[in-house]
Amino acid sequence: MKAAYFERHGGPDVVQVGELPDPTAGPGEVLIRVRAAGLNHLDLWVRRGLPGLRLQMPHIGGSDMAGEIVALGDEVTGWAAGDRVAVNPGCWCARDDCEWCVRGEHPLCPAYRVLGEHLPGGFAEWVAVPERSLVRLPDGFPFATAAVAPLVYQTAWRGLLSRGRLAAGETVLITGASGGVSTAAIQIAKHHGARVFAVTSGPGNVRRVEALGADLVIDRLEEDFSRRVWAETGKRGVDLVLDSVGEVTWEGCVRALARGGRMVVYGATTGPRGVLHIARLFWTQTSVLGTTMATQSEFDAAMALVLDGTLEPIIDDVWPLDRAREAHEHLEAGGVFGKLVLTP
Repeated sequence: MKAAYFERHGGPDVVQVGELPDPTAGPGEVLIRVRAAGLNHLDLWVRRGLPGLRLQMPHIGGSDMAGEIVALGDEVTGWAAGDRVAVNPGCWCARDDCEWCVRGEHPLCPAYRVLGEHLPGGFAEWVAVPERSLVRLPDGFPFATAAVAPLVYQTAWRGLLSRGRLAAGETVLITGASGGVSTAAIQIAKHHGARVFAVTSGPGNVRRVEALGADLVIDRLEEDFSRRVWAETGKRGVDLVLDSVGEVTWEGCVRALARGGRMVVYGATTGPRGVLHIARLFWTQTSVLGTTMATQSEFDAAMALVLDGTLEPIIDDVWPLDRAREAHEHLEAGGVFGKLVLTP
């Protein structure tokens, strides 16, 4: 099969497109003909090499994918060849003796893995995935739209609602607002009745984020976003911050929090270190929480709103798989608003 893969960690130049052996569906798995796959920042980090990540090379990236079932492994029921599906990229053990799986807290499973990160992903003509990872697509629902939703919408959903406990009428600050998770988070927060402040960079991104429905969009290259938030909230601050930027925005995010505010972190694009004054932590009763991916029920809830059109994934562009290396370069350069899609 044709696939985009790398055989060593490094820059975009390590990405190549060529022939690899066809996968097969094992017990409890289905084989999918990939019609569209979404590129995430996660693909850049995996390509560069994450601490402690040991991959079987060559590695195929791509956590988000949609396509058609072409073959069923043993023990698969309820699905048939030709079914149109998208895929939850999270994989867990589902064992009866795993306390986290039994509790339904799938991303806390010690065996939790992500397609395209730890396991072969969707930047290929074919991919084998667990049956429990599938979500059925309505007839005519675009593969490209379905392919950019799973990772970012489930991450935003869990971060805002389960970990962040966002309630109607609250204020939320979302950083990195031109990225996939952030564009999803703006829509989810507005759908749940929040007032949304968004931080991005550049006038073009400001206009695009405003079009998503954010109540106030701040260009961090033009002003201190925490000071603007402080002024706009009458020196109160926001109830919730959702951040993946890391070091560059950390201090401003903490300053922007109201008393009793919650800060939910799902990434560290600009670096992993942030300083939090302990006295401020207890005196203002601030909560700082981590999150990643989502449970199956959270994934299902988010995808239901995508598939019925309530939430609308943002696609920057659709490119052929042959342009995979260029896609890595384009995303790395910050030239993408929403998600880039690759089609095998």
